[in-house]
Amino acid sequence: MTDPTRRPEHAAYREQEPAPDPEVLQLAAKIFNLARQGGTDVLATYVDAGVPANLCNDKGDTLVMLAAYHGHPQTVAALLEHGADPDRTNDRGQSPLAGAIFKGEADVVAVLLTAGADPDLGTPSARATSAATGSGSQPRICWTACKAGRSAGRPCGASSARIERKEMSSLSVVI
Repeated sequence: MTDPTRRPEHAAYREQEPAPDPEVLQLAAKIFNLARQGGTDVLATYVDAGVPANLCNDKGDTLVMLAAYHGHPQTVAALLEHGADPDRTNDRGQSPLAGAIFKGEADVVAVLLTAGADPDLGTPSARATSAATGSGSQPRICWTACKAGRSAGRPCGASSARIERKEMSSLSVVI
């Protein structure tokens, strides 16, 4: 049986796979869009009904990656509660944590770090992404991770989940 959470790594293996049913592709597109749009309750219902929490698209992006990149901390948290892996990288080696940092999604960063996401995983890692995006118009997020007694905290000086880029130069996410 094929594992729907992992894409085959060899083209020869893909050639042996039967063509997917158009209705299955339509359902998959709907599920991926729910992750992108933050459809937490409906997405959780699909996962409860058997959709893999680590389902990934043709680029290796998991539901967590899509929700994280698009700034939906509640959706990320729900998927993690359903067993999704916070460290599953996509085909380009990018982690959900690095994606959230790149997009400046501080609340998503807090959810992922609280769930144990590894800031040194991926290419580039979340730490490298944070350092690289610290200049110009991109955000920089610095954090301190405490291995014992992690607790999610709101960014210093932040009044909303989405932090404006002009506020990023002094932002700290303390977990």
